Amino acid sequence: MSRKILLFAHTGRPEATTAAAQACVRLREAGLIPVMSRGDLEILRGTEAESVGVQVINENVALDDIELGVVLGGDGSVLRAAEIIRHTDIPLIGVNLGHVGFLAESERSDLDETVDHIVNRTYTVEERMAIDVVVWCQGQILTHTWALNEASIEKGNREKMIEVVIEVDGRPLSTFGCDGVVLASPTGSTAYAFSGGGPIVWPEVEAMLMVPLSAHALFARPMVTAPSSTMAVEVLPANGHYGVLWCDGRRTNELPPGSRIEVKRSDKPVRLARIHPAPFSERLVKKFDLPTRGWRGPVRRHRGENDRGEIQDS
Repeated sequence: MSRKILLFAHTGRPEATTAAAQACVRLREAGLIPVMSRGDLEILRGTEAESVGVQVINENVALDDIELGVVLGGDGSVLRAAEIIRHTDIPLIGVNLGHVGFLAESERSDLDETVDHIVNRTYTVEERMAIDVVVWCQGQILTHTWALNEASIEKGNREKMIEVVIEVDGRPLSTFGCDGVVLASPTGSTAYAFSGGGPIVWPEVEAMLMVPLSAHALFARPMVTAPSSTMAVEVLPANGHYGVLWCDGRRTNELPPGSRIEVKRSDKPVRLARIHPAPFSERLVKKFDLPTRGWRGPVRRHRGENDRGEIQDS
């Protein structure tokens, strides 16, 4: 059976149209079948890809038949694709057409190389921790959702802070007024949590983050919890102000006063394909354009030296 590759294109970017057409043609030339949604396929009208026979997901191709998803866009496009395939085990590979693109594996200039890796199956798949998010109010579940990057509890009125109490593993830690609280995964540590002053966490580290935003409190530091922990934020009803929940900046729900948001590790990770197995530190330097001048690297031990650099008698 022919291998089917699902393409997600950022329809608002003209370069995504060119990239999607190029990928479709290259996949067809290699004997693979490009697949797109009906909406995304419309952007290829009048391009070379229109004649190669792109199939349509959920019309003549089922999600269960997809081998890999290729995302042409920025991190937002990867999050959109992850939401669409959430109930499957399809891995995603991102080709960055945005700015930083932390979730992307390659750049636009490397598209042909990326397609070659897909054709030859010379890619690996890593699993990224996702978080499970439940909102309670008056003993009822208002929302049960998930996030790859973060769940952010924010004030609903820009002119008023919300009063919250934060909790870890069933024990309260502090109460304060703030603009919000970010509850993030390691993947999300370089997203909203990073902008809020949280630490960068390597993707291999199994942990979760709690980062208060503009808190009026002496103790409102970013915290890193165990992957088995349950983090919670309660929106206190004292001042009657509503909050807003955002998951990955895509899905939103209103938080009435008295709401309780619980976050824990999801049983289902997000699968990302890798073709450049470089250390995460290398990705940090590249994505943030960090200066590394003056670096000399690890000291190399000469033959006959011990751990203190002393010459040993032979």
